[in-house]
Amino acid sequence: QVQLVESGGGLVQTGGSLRLSCAASGRTFRTDALGWFRQAPGKEREFVARITWNGETYYADTVKGRFTISRDNAKNTVYLQMNSLKPEDTAVYYCAADLVGGSSSGDYDYWGQGTQVTVSS
Repeated sequence: QVQLVESGGGLVQTGGSLRLSCAASGRTFRTDALGWFRQAPGKEREFVARITWNGETYYADTVKGRFTISRDNAKNTVYLQMNSLKPEDTAVYYCAADLVGGSSSGDYDYWGQGTQVTVSS
């Protein structure tokens, strides 16, 4: 059974940092695209960042320069380093995986359960 499990969320003050992790199990995701999405209360799920199987990275304009996505294929894990956090970054963050994942949530077949990130002002 394929599982994605996020961790690392929490409460942080404006300007602070958090590092999210997403560990995959059930099969290797070495050749998958891995992505991070987020959903704030009352809003639709939105793209945050993604990394291709060969390490190319893409970011939403709202997080570019502040967030960094990376992957460790040996650990079947994807990370999201979040710096200079703002209150508007508050959301549930989800990781996702797919053989051909783009910047749309519909591109991904596998999803984690989400981890809450709250940034206080």
